[in-house]
Amino acid sequence: MLVLVAPGQGAQTPGFLTDWLALPGAADRVAAWSDAIGLDLAHYGTKADADEIRDTSVAQPLLVAAGLLSAAALGDISEIAPGAVAGHSVGEITASAFAGVLDDTAALALVRKRGLAMAEAAAVTETGMSALLGGDPEVSVAHLEKLGLTPANVNGAGQIVAAGTMEQLAALNEDKPEGVRKVVPLKVAGAFHTHHMAPAVDKLAEAAEALTPADPKVTYVSNKDGQAVASGTEVLERLVGQVANPVRWDRCMETFQELGVTALIEVCPGGTLTGLAKRALPGVQTLALKTPADLDAARELVAEHAQQA
Repeated sequence: MLVLVAPGQGAQTPGFLTDWLALPGAADRVAAWSDAIGLDLAHYGTKADADEIRDTSVAQPLLVAAGLLSAAALGDISEIAPGAVAGHSVGEITASAFAGVLDDTAALALVRKRGLAMAEAAAVTETGMSALLGGDPEVSVAHLEKLGLTPANVNGAGQIVAAGTMEQLAALNEDKPEGVRKVVPLKVAGAFHTHHMAPAVDKLAEAAEALTPADPKVTYVSNKDGQAVASGTEVLERLVGQVANPVRWDRCMETFQELGVTALIEVCPGGTLTGLAKRALPGVQTLALKTPADLDAARELVAEHAQQA
């Protein structure tokens, strides 16, 4: 059983769309998306520097566009035939398009509004996020709460992401939870999935009202609790609420395991979620789509899945 997953904010790097735009039809597709949402995705994906693509209002639509573009290069979703789809944070919007809940243009329009709303919310107070590597989750969560921080991403495989003010994160650097090997600042511009993002929820809810979601055509696994969601309306409701609530990727991976996952492909810019899967899902084959050079290996993995089916 193959799972198709999409990464979240922080996975972007300068120039990461360059090779993908060289594929037949890719530049035209991205140009159409850019026109639809009023953002030059090709420029930001090929020429912008790290600070420019760290901007939440840019990073989020850029990541969704990259995920959709790389998945389309791999094949039609009916050909890939994943047993389940999921995305981490903003990657949930990418996954909603994979599942047929939203079409590509609607997904990009929604993520553009999400990025703008979250950037506006983040501008109120200087906040950020840091990953904790190692340690016991219960000990780490209690320690974060003592410092006033939120465990915004519980990723499994020994990783929790803390979010809060820069002062709170500085205190964490000086006072790590017992057993944590390292605290790594993330390339994001705010404390996402915390109460700091509450103002963005209402704006996203308003944007979602204009959409008509379809029910998922493949199993859609939600960040809220790792549960499979069968209603398109509920998927959209969860996408809105998730902005100010923690990501439970650990529970998503538990659900993959319960579903019988044997292979996992992470769309561009892949690497983060395959890294977590290698540690949390032993025996599962993983592949990250970083460049078009990875497509042949990904197609082989898809073919193996199809033969087993």
